[in-house]
Amino acid sequence: MLTAILSSPWYLQQARLGLFGDYIDGLASHLLAQGYRRDSRRHKLHLVVAFGHWLQAHRHRLVALDEAKVDLFLRARRRHRTVQRGDLTLLHWWLEHLRSGGHIPLRPNPTPSALDRALLAYTDYLQRERGLAQRTVGQYQGYIREFLVSRFRHSSIRFNALSQADTHGYLQRKSQVVCPNALHGVVAALRSYLTFLRLHGKLQTDLASGIPAVACWRLSTVPKYLKPAEVEQLLNSCNQGTVRGQRDYTVLLLLARLGLRAGELVAMRLDDLHWDSGEMLVRGKGQRYDRLPIPEDVGTALATYLRDGRPPCQTRHVFVRICAPHREFGGSYAISAIVQQAIDRIGLHPPRKGAHVLRHSLATHMLQKGATLTEIGEVLRHRNPITTELYSKVDLNALHALAQPWPEEGV
Repeated sequence: MLTAILSSPWYLQQARLGLFGDYIDGLASHLLAQGYRRDSRRHKLHLVVAFGHWLQAHRHRLVALDEAKVDLFLRARRRHRTVQRGDLTLLHWWLEHLRSGGHIPLRPNPTPSALDRALLAYTDYLQRERGLAQRTVGQYQGYIREFLVSRFRHSSIRFNALSQADTHGYLQRKSQVVCPNALHGVVAALRSYLTFLRLHGKLQTDLASGIPAVACWRLSTVPKYLKPAEVEQLLNSCNQGTVRGQRDYTVLLLLARLGLRAGELVAMRLDDLHWDSGEMLVRGKGQRYDRLPIPEDVGTALATYLRDGRPPCQTRHVFVRICAPHREFGGSYAISAIVQQAIDRIGLHPPRKGAHVLRHSLATHMLQKGATLTEIGEVLRHRNPITTELYSKVDLNALHALAQPWPEEGV
């Protein structure tokens, strides 16, 4: 593997004689598997080899290798202006690689703080007793960490010292920086945490019942959507002759034809595509799994992307990054970014530019073609029929029949 990156006999000898000589082939295999360009592979390999030689020159043993040594090495290289973006990430990955192989000692676990212990118990409660999804657990944990830090700052955490004034003050501060929909999540997290504290005897007062509701009513908004012609413009804007264009076209087509959520595309795996039966498994919200048929145009786009566009990589996720390292998307924001870039490319200016606008567009188009709300709810996989009622607001023909004439003056 090493010879596939280094061709110079002198460089090969330097790599083999360094402190990491016995393990350098593992790094070469990783760089090749991740699809880095030739010059990037060589730079990263030279960096690790130089790190090994620097350790030897300063008489550092392999068993003493840790993050502090990495910082010292990069500080020394920075004097010569040779540090590049990504060097620190690579060297930290190299340490974890050596640790996982048993070549250097494992990093000692830091002693958790009182705040960490409190959050760990709450996280365990959310996962084991409430059964919440990992994303929801992460959001709740972030809100509660912020709440506790703002209340106790650098003092010790005393749960019985919490009062309704603390919760109200925190909600007032959050209401100034987040929208009402997001504030719903903050309220839910606070109520959940205060209930957890009372159930476990850490709080004597029922503060959860005193948290106010957020003034954000269901069905108070109108769905933001694109017209069918605009959706087709969006799809046609992708250059399917390129790897990126084929991937983006497939993503947009899945959103537009099946109404998938951004997170469902991120979670989609190769094993979820059942070509023999023409179905796909969708990993939906709330750990719910659904099977959907694969339309012909969607199947063609998926097959073309997997055959010609998807970079070779180890991950089993369907959609991966085009640039190295080739791995799955980090979150839903990556899918929404693809939609936003396509919308900007064709010069549209809708109120919403995220991935969900295509889900709304599909539902609206179905309604205009005569589909019932029940049928739309089945396609979008809504658990509660009330969720689908939002789209009745865009059925103008049905609303015209309900409209009353404006009263004239004197009548």
